[in-house]
Amino acid sequence: MKPIIGVVPLIDEQKESFWMLPGYMDGITMAGGIPIILPLTNDKEEISQLLDTVQGILLTGGHDVDPSLYEETPIPECGAISRERDSMESELLKQALERDMPILGICRGIQFLNAYLGGTLYQDLTTQRPSDTEHHQSPPYDVPVHSVMVMEDSSLFRILNVRSLYVNSYHHQAIKQKADSLKTMAVSEDGIIEGVEMEGKRFVWALQWHPEFSYKTDDNSRKIFMEFVRNCFD
Repeated sequence: MKPIIGVVPLIDEQKESFWMLPGYMDGITMAGGIPIILPLTNDKEEISQLLDTVQGILLTGGHDVDPSLYEETPIPECGAISRERDSMESELLKQALERDMPILGICRGIQFLNAYLGGTLYQDLTTQRPSDTEHHQSPPYDVPVHSVMVMEDSSLFRILNVRSLYVNSYHHQAIKQKADSLKTMAVSEDGIIEGVEMEGKRFVWALQWHPEFSYKTDDNSRKIFMEFVRNCFD
């Protein structure tokens, strides 16, 4: 049977709606999984029941992470936050990590995972860590705009067998101080941590770039989704 993957919803407050980019769903489907959009809840019992139903979790992009999570005050350049998502993902991660469930984080996913585990973030790269590297590209979003170096002792290297990747990039926050429990898998050409994993776990990867936009044209993006889904099989 195909594994069911729970996908954290995106939120549009202006339209009072939840929504989803098709690439998250289609990337999982391409890799052999069945994606479902999770309801937005921080209820412990409901999340426990949801995790009884799915075999893996995808942490999507979206809102900025609330700086209070890593004990900082928002700067003016910090974008819109969603305390509902922060609360849900905190409980979701707590229970999923306790169960040793496979987790893949993308963009906000790497940022939230790091903050949840005790790391900190750049609230705005342009303000706090300016660089000539393009981290916030314009459409089309499947076009690579900068390189990342892949650590040779990482799971990412083991799967892709490459020392460098050219990736797409659409973010303005990023890991500042890495959480102690995370191991670096990839670093951008200007030194930003772009990929992390948790050793000793079945599968916990998080990436700063966007394989959900590039999996149709990029073999390495497909391999990332496929490795995630492969680990979700019971």
